[in-house]
Amino acid sequence: MKKSTLILLLLCQFTLFSQDYKFGKVSKEELEEKFYPLDSTADAAYLYRSRRTYYDFIRQKGDFQLITEIYERIKIYTKEGFEKATKSIAFYDPENGEQESVGAIKGYTHTLVNGKIEKEKLNKKSIFRENKNKYTSIKKITMPNVKEGCVIEIKYKLFSPYSRSIDELRFQYEIPIKKLNYQIEIPEFYIFNKRSKGYYFVKMNQSSKSGSVGSTNFSINVFTFKDKDIPAVRNDEPYVSSVYNYRGGMKFELTQIDFLSLGGDLKTFSNTWEDVSKQIFKSSRFGSELNKSNYYKEDLEKIVAVAKTPPQKLSAIFQFVKSKVKWNGYSSKYTDKGVRRAFKERVGNVADINLMLTSMLRSAGLNANPVILSTRSNGFPVFPTIDGFNYVISMVEFDNGAYVLLDASEEFSLPNVLPQRALNWNGRKVTKEGISSWVKLNSSKHATEENHVITKISEDLIVKGLIRTKYNNLNALNFRKNNNHIKEESIISKLEETNSYEIEDFKVLNKTNLAKPIIRNIKFSSEDLIEDVNGKLYIEPLLFLTQHNNPFKLEERKFPVDFSAPWKDKNIVTIEIPKGYKVEKIPEPLGIGLPDRLGLFRYQVTQKGNKINAMSVLQFNTGMIAPQYYAALKDFYGQLVKKESEKIVLVKM
Repeated sequence: MKKSTLILLLLCQFTLFSQDYKFGKVSKEELEEKFYPLDSTADAAYLYRSRRTYYDFIRQKGDFQLITEIYERIKIYTKEGFEKATKSIAFYDPENGEQESVGAIKGYTHTLVNGKIEKEKLNKKSIFRENKNKYTSIKKITMPNVKEGCVIEIKYKLFSPYSRSIDELRFQYEIPIKKLNYQIEIPEFYIFNKRSKGYYFVKMNQSSKSGSVGSTNFSINVFTFKDKDIPAVRNDEPYVSSVYNYRGGMKFELTQIDFLSLGGDLKTFSNTWEDVSKQIFKSSRFGSELNKSNYYKEDLEKIVAVAKTPPQKLSAIFQFVKSKVKWNGYSSKYTDKGVRRAFKERVGNVADINLMLTSMLRSAGLNANPVILSTRSNGFPVFPTIDGFNYVISMVEFDNGAYVLLDASEEFSLPNVLPQRALNWNGRKVTKEGISSWVKLNSSKHATEENHVITKISEDLIVKGLIRTKYNNLNALNFRKNNNHIKEESIISKLEETNSYEIEDFKVLNKTNLAKPIIRNIKFSSEDLIEDVNGKLYIEPLLFLTQHNNPFKLEERKFPVDFSAPWKDKNIVTIEIPKGYKVEKIPEPLGIGLPDRLGLFRYQVTQKGNKINAMSVLQFNTGMIAPQYYAALKDFYGQLVKKESEKIVLVKM
């Protein structure tokens, strides 16, 4: 009996893996499936996802183009999964230069009606093209007749003239995959390093086949990746720089092109971090831009006539560049307009601005160099790669060994207070000679928030009071960035909705004075902060500052908790006991810490006369908590939430 069961199980597995996923034809079993067998919480799943990437020689151009064919079969389980019925395909579409294109788009929506399979074809009118920016366009596909339980199929081809760049293979998404089948075919002329990323791996098998260009025969290396039952990595976990960074995948980095057999050249690309840095530095849109100085000469003379010391020069030049050239929203390690044009037009990308800054600092006699890095959304380059860097800032070093990092593309940044997008582990300093070394990007300064609340309870149990909040370092930068452009009425409405109080007066100080912390003063009243049960009053000591939910839900987390920077929240709340009442109970104090001094939580509630004073401190001494500490962190937050939720009990005298 056991033997028969085992054979049956193996046959089922074989059938699943060998199933012929013919486009336009789905099974009744697929449509009848009510939930994903291995994850009942999934709103949708890839029943099948295939990709084939290969090279096609274009005789008219005398060069290869890269073609990628995608086929997706997606099961929609719930209404929340309907978003998977809209597909956006991004492709490189610059204003100048060669363009990519998306074509051969086909699609069906399959439904089960009265026990019979019906399918509806994707209409061309449901395929749109949108311009995302001056470099990228999007083909947007909206599938028809989407319902719970339906199965959708989408098929398309991406044509690229950029044969040196193979898009990353993605093994994991925000929804699970039942079966995956990828094939990458690379002519022998192109040599790529293959680098795994994330925490999920798919075995690679290699074979070969023959190809030809005219009378020249060559070998094609074929890499296949097959897997099944791949778990999802969702977007709903907190404190993740970009969940995309932790999903399993494989990157292809070109190291050599050998066209000698076709009468062409042999070219070698990055193999070490030094090679990467030197290649970036040699670009006309990087190293040579640092040597241009005539365009700012007069302005710099005026600055150094007043600023004499190195710190004064640094500060004055930094503020000048920030006010002179505004960021256009584009990140790159290479200039777009070029520093001269960006200076003249007063707008540029990150490289335009920060290479300009570096050049001016050097001209003023400071030891300044660019630092290339990868933004948080771009991941972190573990292996030598040119594509892994997409941003550049400036660095000034002093004789005593201290250094300052600067990003003039961010309006509200300060020396050594970089915007959150740039806080991603390490960058590489690139010197005038093209030599490079690692530089730590994450600040040692705590991003702080301090709340001082003074309240009084009226006879009709309305809490009235004042809140003074102070934000410093990265918290101040983020506050200005998120709020300075928003109308005060909108900010007040959001605060009232979030905290269940009414604001009677509102004021923010130092919105534009970056040298000082943000100070926010609020006068408020609330009817929702006290619970009256049988004549007893129940009050949470931290009022609306109480943390009720543990943000960490997973049993296990394989990727780090990323806070961006060390941080500290301090709350001090004073509650005046209403006349006719006395304290029956107040919470006991609590002090807990994380291993290796990673963080701490202190909490205390005391009574002095007719006032209750509550104090809490939550502090993390690092911006990154490694996965091995996740269980401790989850328990730490669990204790915090439980303690803050305990209530003061007041009874009538």
